[in-house]
Amino acid sequence: MCKHRFHYSILLLLLFFTVFVQTIAAAPQLGICGQEDSDLEKVLTACEIPVTYYQNIQDAFEKAPENSGLLVLAGGYPEQTTPIPDSSYRIAANKGLRLYIEYPANVPGYTFEEPIVPQWERAVLSSEIFGETLQPLRILAIHGCRYLPVKAESPWIVSARVAGYDTAVYGLPDTVSPLLFQIPGQNTLIATTQLSRFQTGRYAPVEAWQTIWQTLLKWLCPGETFPDLVWTSAVRPSYSGQEPLPMNIEKTAIRRGSEWYINSRMLLSEADDKAYRAIANPNQRVREVPPLDTPPGDGRFGVLEGFASNIAHDGSQLVRWWRRGDCNGESAMALAAAGTLAGDRSMQTWAANVCDYILSQSLISQGDRMNPTNDAYGLLGWNDVPKYHGDMDGYGVYYGDDNARVLLGSIATSGLLEIDRWDKRILMGVLGNFRTAGPLGFRGGRIDTAPLNENGWRYYYEKETINYWPHYEAYLWACYLWAYQITDFEPFLEKARTAIRMTMEAYPDNWSWTNGIQQERARMLLPLAWLIRIEDTEEHRTWLKHVADDLLVSQDECGAIREQLGDADKGSYGAVPSNEAYGTTETPLIQTNGDPACDLLYTTNFAFIGLHEAYEATQDSYYGDAEDRLAEFLCRIQVRSESHPELDGAWFRACDFRRWEYWASNADAGWGAWSVETGWTQGWIVSVLGMRQLRTSLWELGARSQAGEHFEELYPIMIPADN
Repeated sequence: MCKHRFHYSILLLLLFFTVFVQTIAAAPQLGICGQEDSDLEKVLTACEIPVTYYQNIQDAFEKAPENSGLLVLAGGYPEQTTPIPDSSYRIAANKGLRLYIEYPANVPGYTFEEPIVPQWERAVLSSEIFGETLQPLRILAIHGCRYLPVKAESPWIVSARVAGYDTAVYGLPDTVSPLLFQIPGQNTLIATTQLSRFQTGRYAPVEAWQTIWQTLLKWLCPGETFPDLVWTSAVRPSYSGQEPLPMNIEKTAIRRGSEWYINSRMLLSEADDKAYRAIANPNQRVREVPPLDTPPGDGRFGVLEGFASNIAHDGSQLVRWWRRGDCNGESAMALAAAGTLAGDRSMQTWAANVCDYILSQSLISQGDRMNPTNDAYGLLGWNDVPKYHGDMDGYGVYYGDDNARVLLGSIATSGLLEIDRWDKRILMGVLGNFRTAGPLGFRGGRIDTAPLNENGWRYYYEKETINYWPHYEAYLWACYLWAYQITDFEPFLEKARTAIRMTMEAYPDNWSWTNGIQQERARMLLPLAWLIRIEDTEEHRTWLKHVADDLLVSQDECGAIREQLGDADKGSYGAVPSNEAYGTTETPLIQTNGDPACDLLYTTNFAFIGLHEAYEATQDSYYGDAEDRLAEFLCRIQVRSESHPELDGAWFRACDFRRWEYWASNADAGWGAWSVETGWTQGWIVSVLGMRQLRTSLWELGARSQAGEHFEELYPIMIPADN
């Protein structure tokens, strides 16, 4: 029995050894050199794909097994190219190595020019090598790309300025730059940039890059089988579309969304304020985030606009160093809602400080705007940079919708904190806009200082302006309805009701739209809901239902509201019309209707408050259910990032709700897919979530105001009777 057992043990050992040897022999032979602990190496290790790391290039080429695959990564990217001795290329040829080389300083037979940092070019597939799911003309994002211009035949991936959402809809332009190509007749792939920084650099879409790297590995090791490559984006939605949400998810989202203002350093400190004032060149106002290792501000110096859309090679984003009126008013509202819900006195103080800044101290509300003899009396400027007189000059620009959102944010902050010291300035702001709107209730998109001074406010007050454009008009109508609520002054209601009626009679054929027709519908919900608060008629309910139906027909089952383009003749910023036009103006996130993007800057955010107010006004579950679905979606797609705390808790402008990823056309010249606005986006989402938890509404918060007590004093000064 013992002899048999001994023989049996020997057989088992031999079998195990044979399987082990076969496994080793069958394992893909891959080597990596040039960047230890790279994204690629981490993913290969996590996916249990064996790889040998070589400390230097000489070792890599000399020690790599014959006929194996070798990846030479750009360890010095983007500052330094990768130097490879010509002798190494000869060694590779003699050993039959299959090479992938990134950002090389030299390749025999090729001349590389100085690195280029593209502004509007994107990566585009130009080969069928990547299979059925990634066809030529497919668009990719290599964030922070820096590439080496070179002439190469039949590249696999190119850098090109193209229009489109997923696909270059107008084809490739005549001039493109190779990003990945195979040297003819050789088993060598050259990447003129760093493709292996896919996780750190937040390359998108993730699924496409997983397929690309799967293809590259198979090319490096022909005949081998690799498991699916999987990695988690450094900046991603907090929850998938299917996983159960934790208890009190909305409270958690509110806390994270409000703490983002502090963690991102959007609240300026005194030192930040000095740095802000020292920026003389307006082109330098898109710059680094305030130092994250310094104490944040407390609201006394206001709030920055937010993050610009472009993403650097390390996954970071620059900040828009503008203090805008609307962003400050809306941010104060968000901080007030979160602070009130949590009983956080510090956050409530920060909210009050921001409101003090914008309404009592900033140039946005002071100067000419506080001079009763000036035609700008009561108005609110776009920003607080008076010396800048370029395309972005907003100091002397009065957008009606921006004014309205300063006012609505301040009204909500006042109601949440039960503070009345801003009442007079808020009512002045409403009257300043009211007296520059015509008798029909329309004001037009914007009024600038020069024509205002030339024409005088009464010119606009008496002009029968008609402007079927809710983006610019609708929230001022909401302000007039609020003012009527607290004053009983009939002309406030008359102007709002007249303009709303005319706009609804013009719907949809004669509506103008800005970046899409959905945002116009979303903006219209708030004044329609508030009109029902004052006059609950069947007609007014029908108007609200009509607009909501057309908006919500595009609400996906996950809660997202899909973007939609309107009649091209009525659009201000329509689909990008050519490759050359990509990045030259503001644009939608989509190229064609059906692209699965939702817009949290122009549509979703305003739909959220509109649906909330519609439900509170009507108690109709139709609006409440849509609001609930949208709230859950927003909680799921809130940004989660361990490596970028300055982004954790934010909401980007774009989300592709099919991929469940932050993706869209990034053509917008100022506020692209990955931008974050402290006001428009963050401010409204946090605030509405807060109102839901506090069981209140914007209308009810406004009803707490005592601003009406200042009406008898202000009205004769601001709108004196004709002599």
